[in-house]
Amino acid sequence: MPRYLCLVAVLLILNSCSIFKSNIPQPKTEFRGVWIATVVNIDWPKNGSDPVNKQKEDYLKILNFYKELNYNAVIVQIRAAGDAFYNSKEAPWSRFLTGTEGANSKWSEDPLNWMIHEAHIRGMEFHAWLNPYRATFDLKTEVLSDEHDFNTHPAWMLKYGKKYYYDPGLPEVRKKMVAIIDEIVSNYDIDAIHYDDYFYPYTIKDEVFNDSITFYNCAQPGQSLDDWRRSNIDSLIKDSHSTIKSKKPWVQFGVSPFGVWKNKATDPKGSDTKAGQTTYDNLYADPLLWIQKGWLDYLAPQLYWSMDLPAASHSKLMDWWANNGANTNIYIGNGAYKVRNNSDKAWDKKKELPNQFKLARLTPEIQGNIVFSAKSLMNNNPDIVSYLKKKYYHWQALPPSSPIVDAPKQKETKILSSQQSADTVQLELQGTEYLRYVLVYRTGKKEKEAYPIKKLKQKIFISPGSNTLMIPKKLVKGNYFAVTFFDKYGRESKPTILHLKKIDGYGSKR
Repeated sequence: MPRYLCLVAVLLILNSCSIFKSNIPQPKTEFRGVWIATVVNIDWPKNGSDPVNKQKEDYLKILNFYKELNYNAVIVQIRAAGDAFYNSKEAPWSRFLTGTEGANSKWSEDPLNWMIHEAHIRGMEFHAWLNPYRATFDLKTEVLSDEHDFNTHPAWMLKYGKKYYYDPGLPEVRKKMVAIIDEIVSNYDIDAIHYDDYFYPYTIKDEVFNDSITFYNCAQPGQSLDDWRRSNIDSLIKDSHSTIKSKKPWVQFGVSPFGVWKNKATDPKGSDTKAGQTTYDNLYADPLLWIQKGWLDYLAPQLYWSMDLPAASHSKLMDWWANNGANTNIYIGNGAYKVRNNSDKAWDKKKELPNQFKLARLTPEIQGNIVFSAKSLMNNNPDIVSYLKKKYYHWQALPPSSPIVDAPKQKETKILSSQQSADTVQLELQGTEYLRYVLVYRTGKKEKEAYPIKKLKQKIFISPGSNTLMIPKKLVKGNYFAVTFFDKYGRESKPTILHLKKIDGYGSKR
């Protein structure tokens, strides 16, 4: 074959084979979350003693950074250690927010309402993250409020290592946790309740978690200590789920367990890992049971290891969870805090974190990612941030709906009237009870069943009780645009195409 024909043939092959394409198609639906840790002011606020304006400014910096990266959810820690980042009857104000445990002399508005609203108007879900059993962060109990459970219910407390914990075996403790969930879900417009990996505490060598009296009084006849402890956590998960769904069935419930359920050496069903501790044997948590029972809308295992780490390979564990996560959404927890900051030199590579995102997207059973923690990508490594946006988060994405919720028939939202001015199009709507966003798409005059995500111009938040929508005209290219209605259950309606020339007020100077 002539040399020039060989060259043409090679070029045709390279251009036609998808294996050589650098970009993976970006899905329309994908969870993109970030954990915002508040305990000891890891991410926010920078200091509990900061004035409110400074705290607000720092929170908005986080939101704006991740909105620019096309994230669609924040998981904000609102209960760090028996405390509250909101006006609660069940727990004292957190010193990590107010500077003094139990006191709030600076926030005139409820900070949680404000945080939720600021996330929503940026098109982000707000997941309320709670640590259920950590009562204190250290042994400095003199800083605790008189209203803290450590002081009001000392019989609930167990010292272990350098912290105090609630005793998970006490029915009164579980009742308290459920009351906290009830209060939050009833009073705040959240999108989800989120528990982290701390159930029974991680094992400390030569330390005893002394719940023997509770075990003696509360265990079933013949029940082993390990099984009894797991049953206590199972009950918390079941009761939390039922409380949430009884109040607001669209509010999701998620858990982010430690990334290794069991090692294969102790159970053939376990992962091919050599983890020193496991969520089943040390934390007494059994997320596989919770999935089977339909108690979780999503599970976010914390896979904070590099792709090929021998003891706990990220890629092997992702595959394991993909094969064991039926009946729930699986989001992968990524350890962004380790990037160029860990003894495992794999994290020094620019593509370590991006390759984890790539593997998640190439795995059909995985619906998204959550990074820990917020400051990890904000403060360092701009080259990786830029790469992630260019290759994986170039477009926006809609958050997934729950696979376990039997949602009621989607309520139709109707456009009753429309009016335009020089800068905006105003729509009056009917049927907004469950409406969360209106999505504005670029379009021509031809009707479509649905639009690809790259056509999405903006998600516009609809405040509860509002029937008015204001669409900036700068979003409209040409004379046509389309809107869809996205409800609290994560369902998108069919598009409605609008023609500017047919809306009252056409001809107003723009």
